[in-house]
Amino acid sequence: MYRAVTLFAIQEGVDPMDENPVTALAEKAVIDVRDPSVEDSRQYDVRLNGEDVTWKIREKAVEDFVSPVSTYAGVRKAMTEQQRRIGLRGRVVMVGRDIGTVVLPEAGVKIYLDASVEERARRRVLELQGRGQSPDYDAVLANLQSRDSIDSGRKVAPLKAAADARKIVSDGMSIQQVVDRIKSYL
Repeated sequence: MYRAVTLFAIQEGVDPMDENPVTALAEKAVIDVRDPSVEDSRQYDVRLNGEDVTWKIREKAVEDFVSPVSTYAGVRKAMTEQQRRIGLRGRVVMVGRDIGTVVLPEAGVKIYLDASVEERARRRVLELQGRGQSPDYDAVLANLQSRDSIDSGRKVAPLKAAADARKIVSDGMSIQQVVDRIKSYL
């Protein structure tokens, strides 16, 4: 959702580093996340003001600014409200860096799914290659390291595990192994 706000700012010609106008856009953005409607390896649809932006939010221009945008208190407030709206529909698996601590602290099951930054970079490179791109591993790694630093150090809703979350470090695990581990907790 923060990627969608960042994309919205870029589309509207608003500097993503300018907090007040980005916050104003976040407050009027209508963002929804639903089951995938297209079979193109997506795990979900992301809609911004009715437009499917699932892949657009993964573009480099968005990647470069999403962490700073996610630190803006007004943006976080607007997105938390939208995330709660989605979460309260029920029967949802919600992914995010503050879901269990801020957005839905009352969630019945909380999983803090982690992996080393090197493993996440490797996975992102494979994802991008699967979409026909030729990413540079070192650049992807540096971007993730920067995002982690920003997200962990932000004053509003920093990246951290909820005290009651089950932690899974997924390095070396297949998707099925992760699913099986989560199922064992249920």
